[in-house]
Amino acid sequence: MSAPAPLRLLVATTNSGKRREIRGILGGLDLTLLTLADFAPTAEPEETGSTFVANARIKALAYAAATGELTVAEDSGLEIDALDGEPGVRSARFNGESYEEKFTTIRRMLAERGVTSSTARFVCALALARGDEIVWETTGAVEGRVELPPRGEAGFGYDPIFHYPPYGCTLAEVDGARKAAVSHRGAAFRALRGYLASPGAPAASISAAP
Repeated sequence: MSAPAPLRLLVATTNSGKRREIRGILGGLDLTLLTLADFAPTAEPEETGSTFVANARIKALAYAAATGELTVAEDSGLEIDALDGEPGVRSARFNGESYEEKFTTIRRMLAERGVTSSTARFVCALALARGDEIVWETTGAVEGRVELPPRGEAGFGYDPIFHYPPYGCTLAEVDGARKAAVSHRGAAFRALRGYLASPGAPAASISAAP
């Protein structure tokens, strides 16, 4: 009897930095990892949710319907306590196209509150969809501080202004493995890895590749 075909999993992102992190975390599992680049272009769903979880569900269901694949989608962002949780779910769309513009706005907003830094956290919500059903979901987070000016070249997004106290530096000042070990996305996708490998996973269980 031939071995069963590897599980196909669509990771619904076009962000190269995220793809790199996710491939590293899920590496070694007997699955075929797909991204949106493997399919014909499809319209991005409108992220109308007021929470990371809601937006992750919207994206997972939309891309599962468009491709017919088991699909995992994430919604993530930065919550700054001194800014009442901003930019939050608007992190990717927050003030301008470049992160330099976003950082300038955050510096100004902090100054308006009379502070130069703030406790903050990265949050990542994952939703796994098959057909029209969410079959599993989780949320990961990492606590730290927003500090400016930005430092480091290794990360992406808001990493250069996110100081992680146990490392004594920003998440853009460490390599990918050290970042994934503590990051919000790392925590969420490690939970997904455990779920996919579990015997009771309704999506289909898989094991570590030989």
